Amino acid sequence: MSPPSPDSPDTGTAGTGIRNTGASLELRGIGVNFGGLVALEDVSLAVPAGSVVGVIGPNGAGKTTLFNVVCGFVDPSAGTMTFEGAPFRPRPHQLARRGIVRTLQGVGLFRGLSVLENVMAGATHTSKAGFVSSLFGLPRSDREERRLRTEALELLGEMGVADQAGAYPETLPYAVRKRVALARALVARPRLLLLDEPAGGLSAEDIDELAALVVGLPARENACSVMLVEHHMDLVMKVCTAIVVLDFGRVIASGTPDEIRENPAVTEAYLGAEVSS
Repeated sequence: MSPPSPDSPDTGTAGTGIRNTGASLELRGIGVNFGGLVALEDVSLAVPAGSVVGVIGPNGAGKTTLFNVVCGFVDPSAGTMTFEGAPFRPRPHQLARRGIVRTLQGVGLFRGLSVLENVMAGATHTSKAGFVSSLFGLPRSDREERRLRTEALELLGEMGVADQAGAYPETLPYAVRKRVALARALVARPRLLLLDEPAGGLSAEDIDELAALVVGLPARENACSVMLVEHHMDLVMKVCTAIVVLDFGRVIASGTPDEIRENPAVTEAYLGAEVSS
């Protein structure tokens, strides 16, 4: 399967095989140059509402640069972006208020705060008072803080780590910290969640459990679309409704996991062998 042309009637986004049915995020013709280096060239993709879209490719393909464009850390030299149908010019400090949250390749939890406090900290932009005020002894709404605490505990329960609410991150296994970081992202009630290598450092069993969590994200009460960058192909193939493949900054293929698995261009550029389901 080769990427369809920009005029293809089967896609609402140029250069991808992903049908745009109410896209949460849409990128068209994104280009990024670092001096004389072309990091991204004419990259177009859509993350439809209620979907999990994976971005894969070999090292240096432009995956992290693409994420940084979406987050506003890198300004594209060409192309446009829309989010929920409106033109989108991202700025890092405004992402959460726009409904976009990104997790880090590591965990990025705060030392000195308990697991529960770490999760509550993720909702500061939605809280009228509560957590931040309580940290500094400022006047606050006890009702709002109780609501936030309850929501954080419920999310820890969803992640299967509610029993660690009072623990400190540095005392916990890495896989548990990853779940806490995911809960902290979700407490912000994102409409688009950007997962940056969420399987990094996890065992095969942990990756299977993570897959079950990610697959369920679009179906949650506070549902969100998901865009993820990942090297672990087992996770990508299990959780993604669509996959975009980058190589040397360009989209070389896109489609369903089955289509990507069978694409010889992908095998040559990145996978190197048939991917098992």
